[in-house]
Amino acid sequence: MSDILQSGSEGSDTATTGLARNALNLPELVFTAMAALAPLTLVVAVMPLHFFVGGPAVPGGYLVAAAVMGLFAVGLTTIMRYIRNTGAFYAIIVRGLGKVPGSASALLAIVAYNALQVSTYGALGLYAADVVEQVFGIDAPWWLYGAVALVLVALLGYRGITASAKVLTVVLTLEMVALAALAVAILADGGTGPLSLTPFSPSTVLDPSNGPMYGLIFGAFMGFESTVIYSEETAGGARTMRRATYAVVAVIGVFYAAIAYVIVSAYGVGDIATAASEDPAGLVVVLFDRYTSAWVGELVSVLLLLSAFAALLALHNASNRYAFALGRERLIPSAFARTHPTTRSPWVAGLTQSAVAAVVLVACVALDVDPYLGLLLWGSALGFLGIIALWALCALAAVVYMRRHHPEVGLWRSAVAPLLAAVALAVVFVLVIANFDLFSGGTPAVNATLFTIAALAVVGGVGRALYLRARVPEVYARLGTTDAGADPADEPADEPVAEPTDEPRTW
Repeated sequence: MSDILQSGSEGSDTATTGLARNALNLPELVFTAMAALAPLTLVVAVMPLHFFVGGPAVPGGYLVAAAVMGLFAVGLTTIMRYIRNTGAFYAIIVRGLGKVPGSASALLAIVAYNALQVSTYGALGLYAADVVEQVFGIDAPWWLYGAVALVLVALLGYRGITASAKVLTVVLTLEMVALAALAVAILADGGTGPLSLTPFSPSTVLDPSNGPMYGLIFGAFMGFESTVIYSEETAGGARTMRRATYAVVAVIGVFYAAIAYVIVSAYGVGDIATAASEDPAGLVVVLFDRYTSAWVGELVSVLLLLSAFAALLALHNASNRYAFALGRERLIPSAFARTHPTTRSPWVAGLTQSAVAAVVLVACVALDVDPYLGLLLWGSALGFLGIIALWALCALAAVVYMRRHHPEVGLWRSAVAPLLAAVALAVVFVLVIANFDLFSGGTPAVNATLFTIAALAVVGGVGRALYLRARVPEVYARLGTTDAGADPADEPADEPVAEPTDEPRTW
């Protein structure tokens, strides 16, 4: 570890082979991005809260959210024609809004993705403990399974994105099949009566009281932006990323709306909110028992475990690539830009992320933090707070950049669609802050702590950018300028930046 820290302080002389090129094709990119959303986990563990807040408006709410994210995708995929950087939102915000806001967004992204990833160990630990006790009668603490998962995630991440993509593809396919089977079974049975269009009626969906519901529903799209995070490792360039991004938004939006609709049909338009409030944990699970064979319900218990693991792996890979991108540009120690010579995975970033997760797990055990009400809810709330802010800033940055440099792409792509998305996402950000207790489930003190962590990330990013601008202007000038059009492995290494010997050394 000491050699890593030393290399991080020496500047840009850190050896790196760059990320693997052409490692993901279109289907693998789609499955990798969707796996981060953990569809089965969301439907079983999170969607009941959506029904509790929004009642029968949830299905239509997913379509509205998909429309907004579709507008966002227009600007996002257009700007990625000109900016191919695994730093994704960071690089876009730097180009559009400037290096200081970009640096702030970079550290916020690091905190957000790590919070989302680490929090998922709470869900996996609970699911694993439940499955093992049911099948084998062994009663073991949740953190033990979390620790095993941590090791497996670290190993798969170390082996590279290709190995991870294969695992994620299989797990996600099983998740989608299980949910589709439930939908077909409910529709074939007829639910509680004739199908109703109330869940999609404008008066239901656009009711002003549904504001908190939308704050929650947009969280279901966290991770769709993974398509651009893997931009340097995807075959086919901007075309593949564009197709994958639209596919993820469309599939997730329509699929979640359809699943939500059949759940409403199973309970009834007038009873879904009450059912969700009375038994949120069993709202969806009981439907598998009621409408499918007994073995399907048992299989779902195992799939929930695999779903959480897939989300862990996908978020692990995404957070590592952000760290890689920031290390490459020396916003954080440049050792994070090291990649494995064979698998070309960002192994330093991966091992560090796993070490951070291990520290958090140990702290949760020592402080007796509940894996669901504490680790899962607090971490996911912090993560979504950061991600939604990044979405809004990225949409705005796309407008500024393209109107300034590429107006030839047309008014719709360069201004109208991304600007509408930016406004809508800013409204959602306000809704998230106003209803933050629904996300975190915590006390005012807990919420204040989470807000403080996010604020410190922003302040740290601003401070780092200002330091580089004052002390190492050569490095500052390069922030956000890396373009993956050429393979770093084929380019000469940057010369170390000379610094006065009487000043503190930079990373």
